Amino acid sequence: MSLMKQIREFAVPRKSVALWWLGQSGYIFKTSEGTLTSVDLYLTDSCNGLAPGMDLTRKVPVLIEPDELDVDLYTCTHNHQDHTDPLTIRGLRNKDTMCFLGPHPSCDVFRAENVETGRIVAAWPQKEMEFRDVTIRGTFALPTDDSDLNHMGFVYQFGSGPKIYVTGDTDYSDLLFSVEKQKPDIVITVINGGFNNLSHWEAAEVCGKIKPKLAIPCHYDMFPDNSVDPKQFRATLGLRAPDVAYNELEHGKPYVFGV
Repeated sequence: MSLMKQIREFAVPRKSVALWWLGQSGYIFKTSEGTLTSVDLYLTDSCNGLAPGMDLTRKVPVLIEPDELDVDLYTCTHNHQDHTDPLTIRGLRNKDTMCFLGPHPSCDVFRAENVETGRIVAAWPQKEMEFRDVTIRGTFALPTDDSDLNHMGFVYQFGSGPKIYVTGDTDYSDLLFSVEKQKPDIVITVINGGFNNLSHWEAAEVCGKIKPKLAIPCHYDMFPDNSVDPKQFRATLGLRAPDVAYNELEHGKPYVFGV
């Protein structure tokens, strides 16, 4: 059975959310009502060759082919190609996805890939959006370079289940601490440190200020020239946020979290 079919058939308990990590910052979340939300899916090798002199070949297997992808909400935090991937979107544009959501530059990519205007929703920090049993609130992120100045993160509320904060790509800023007001149960954070993203130490400090129950690292696994050992984050989390649990997800394996 394909992974996408497994996800569609997976039963999620009440007041819980199930999540699957597909590599880099790409996740699929499923509510107990069955709504599927994705973020920053990178399901191709389209970054290979984008940066001369850098090895951006894909290290993680493609676990769901773009033409097999079947989600209700397709969200992107910014338009770097490993987060708003045109080739992944191209395989999804004619399906029954309810909406494609992201900051304006990501919306431009959706339109360029012929997604209907009525299914595109622009997002920005502090904007709150509701879709079925999922509420999405935009959060601050500090852009990492001048190729895209519209970075953001999201806090997802999954029905009566948990809240998950996804940092997106972001440089360090005290303004990231403002997410504490949303009281997320889980923080999914970049830890790679390269390209001006949060380092494992900075990510641990952010978690210490926000105080989630659980921290999950991402954005360290996909490219040979942008990799770090997530155990560094686990160690610094123990120093900077000792009350926050750590979980290192396996690609394509379901993880269920309840409140």
